[in-house]
Amino acid sequence: MLWNWYTLDACFLTPTWHITSPAMFAGSCLGVACLVLALELLRRLQRDYDRHIARSLRARHNHHRYSSAHAGGCETPSEESEKSDAVRATTTPQLRTWLGVHGGKGVARVRLGQRLVRAALHTLLFAAAYVVMLLAMYYNGYIIISILGGAFVGALLFGGDVGGGEV
Repeated sequence: MLWNWYTLDACFLTPTWHITSPAMFAGSCLGVACLVLALELLRRLQRDYDRHIARSLRARHNHHRYSSAHAGGCETPSEESEKSDAVRATTTPQLRTWLGVHGGKGVARVRLGQRLVRAALHTLLFAAAYVVMLLAMYYNGYIIISILGGAFVGALLFGGDVGGGEV
């Protein structure tokens, strides 16, 4: 493929996405920009969800510390730790690490449901980014400008949060 500025008779991703009019090309450029905006929105949702998980882990940790302090320092094993002990007894250290089961204190365990949501968000992000990459590989100047414009507006709209920490 070579760099090009074709607006008519261009074809993107599938034979059905064949540009036959200037309005269709303008709509395609707008659609590509919106796809990149959606990608940036997904990135923001993933960051927000990660912060939500971190807050819930902190709250769970603080609740556990508060409960054990009021129980006279005697901790009773929870169902979660009993499950962890069962997994620990029947798996290798590498598999325990992969499953998120650790023996040390202070290790936060993200629940399976939360990990599934994070995996789904990651998969959606990966798929959208891959489609954007495939569109860029057509080397059409207008499509690349649409990608960059969508990234700029998306970062402007959805990138206003600061890092991973709470302020």
